[in-house]
Parts: sequence; C-alpha cells; structure tokens
Amino acid sequence: MNNFDWEQIETVLLDMDGTLLDLHFDNHFWQHHVPLRYSQERNLTLAAAHEELQTRYQARSGTLDWYSVDYWQSELKLDIMHLKNEVAHLIAVHPHVTDFLAALRLSTKRVLLVTNAHKKSLKLKLEKTALSDYFDGIFTSHEIGLPKEDPAFWQRLQQIAPFDPANTLLIDDSLPVLDSAKRFGIIHLLAVMQPDTQQPAKDTGSYSAIASFRELRQTLP
Repeated sequence: MNNFDWEQIETVLLDMDGTLLDLHFDNHFWQHHVPLRYSQERNLTLAAAHEELQTRYQARSGTLDWYSVDYWQSELKLDIMHLKNEVAHLIAVHPHVTDFLAALRLSTKRVLLVTNAHKKSLKLKLEKTALSDYFDGIFTSHEIGLPKEDPAFWQRLQQIAPFDPANTLLIDDSLPVLDSAKRFGIIHLLAVMQPDTQQPAKDTGSYSAIASFRELRQTLP
C-alpha cells in the first residue's frame, strides 16, 4: 500500500478483531480454550470436543449467531464470558494502532468502530484496551441486526450514521466483509495481512493490504 490519498476520505470505518486487535485472542479462545472447557464439562476427549465444536461453528459461520455470546452460552451450556475472562490477558492491540488512531483524532476525519463483536465481548475488549475515546461512534452488527458479511448491513449503518460510500475508507481483516462492503458501494477498502500475529500473513486477493498500521500512519498529512 503506497501513496494513500487521504484527501478523498471523510469517514473511516474500522473493524476491531483482527484489524485493531490481535486475532490471536479469538482464535485461541474458540479453537483451544472452549474445546478444553467443553471436553471437561462433557467428559469428552479433547479431540472429540474439538470435532463437535468445529461442526457447530461451521454451521453458524457468517451469521449473527456465530458472533453472539448469548447464543453460544445457550448452545454449549458454558459461561462464555467467564471463559473469555480466563484468557483475557491475551487481548492485545496491534502494533502502531494507537498512534494511528491518535493521528486520526487530530484530523478532520470521522472515525467509526464497526464490529461483528457481541456487545459483551466488545465491552470486555474496550475495557482491556482503552480504545473507546478514539471513536466518534461504535456500532455492532447485533444492534444493526445483520452481520457485516451482508451488504444490507452497510445500508442500515448508513441510515443511522450517514456516510458517503465514495468518500469512506473501510479497514477490515475479513475478505467476505470487504466483499460485502464493495458490493454495497464503498470505494476505499483495505485488508489486514496478518490478523493473528501467531499465524502467517494471509493472501488478501485483489485488495490492497497493510502489514502494519505504521505504514498507514505515515501516509496521514
């Protein structure tokens, strides 16, 4: 990503998990911690618990249920927020994010956090990271009523927080979310190369991508 033209941008939409925050927390939680606790509660082997949970996860992927603490608490009969707190020390802000957000606050850009995270998870992460004050507004897919993977999400967001798609930048680590935003008409789209710092960089396809928010910070006037 080179020579990003901030003159064209009025509104910046920022994803949270995998974009501003290291996705390692979420991946560890769902792929390791929940299977461990589920196996203990059900007296299953860890392999059997993992296999069962993968099937359940895949069935709800891309839906509001997948992101809902309440849904999984009901389905799995586990106290999901208690389990999240057990590994909350893994919640971390990506490098250079705070500097980037601070620079945005000094600009004339409107900055909105737009996340699929459930409000309970959002509260925990904002408490741990102290990022709240950097945003002009915070919106979750649960209050919108659709996941960001649905192009209609952006239409509903636009109704409650008006923005011009031609002058809006979305930064997100999810390619399906970027695809839906593109179908809606958002022009400026950036992917994140390494959402999880414990995993290799990923292929972002046709989308321009950043390896670090440092490079984006350096483009700000």
